[in-house]
Amino acid sequence: MSSRTYSQAMLLARLAARWPGVPGLLPPLIALTDPVRTPDVGAFARDLPEGCALIYRHFGRPERFAEAGMLAQIAREKRLVLLIAADPDLADACDADGVHWPVRLAGRARKWRRNRAGLVLTMSAHNRRELAMAKKAGADAALLSPVFATRSHEGLRPLGAIRASAQACSCTLPVYALGGITADTAKRLSESGFSGLAAIEGLKR
Repeated sequence: MSSRTYSQAMLLARLAARWPGVPGLLPPLIALTDPVRTPDVGAFARDLPEGCALIYRHFGRPERFAEAGMLAQIAREKRLVLLIAADPDLADACDADGVHWPVRLAGRARKWRRNRAGLVLTMSAHNRRELAMAKKAGADAALLSPVFATRSHEGLRPLGAIRASAQACSCTLPVYALGGITADTAKRLSESGFSGLAAIEGLKR
């Protein structure tokens, strides 16, 4: 673990502690993997602060079964809340804590929720309408993006701190800020209506 990676991750974790998270289900900081930006998911997970949440996004990688098993072990060691993106079967196989769903699969997520009441369900969202869809699907929390400029949504205009905060406040569902979240940008959300922060590169710089 590089000292810079450690310091950035720990600083963001300390800032995230200002938010409540989802008591009993999710901590205030969620990390997400990315095949391009976090190719070594094991190293990325080991560098995370203890007690945060991790969403594993495999996008069909052939290594997904081995990686999910490895992440499950790391999650147990570091007390991470492990969610598998868009793959409930893999979540079951590695005994993950829940599933993160893209909003386009809201209908499928709602059906999954009926039989998985004890597991965590999070969902992506990009506007008020999609936040409402996440709420209807029975999500425990939504990840609203992109709040700031990010490589994940290069063709999508960032919401900005003010508009994103307004959308979060308009929703009764706990909402996490995602997109361009770093230790610097997080400070601009200190008076927002978010429940927590979600990040990729902000945890690996």
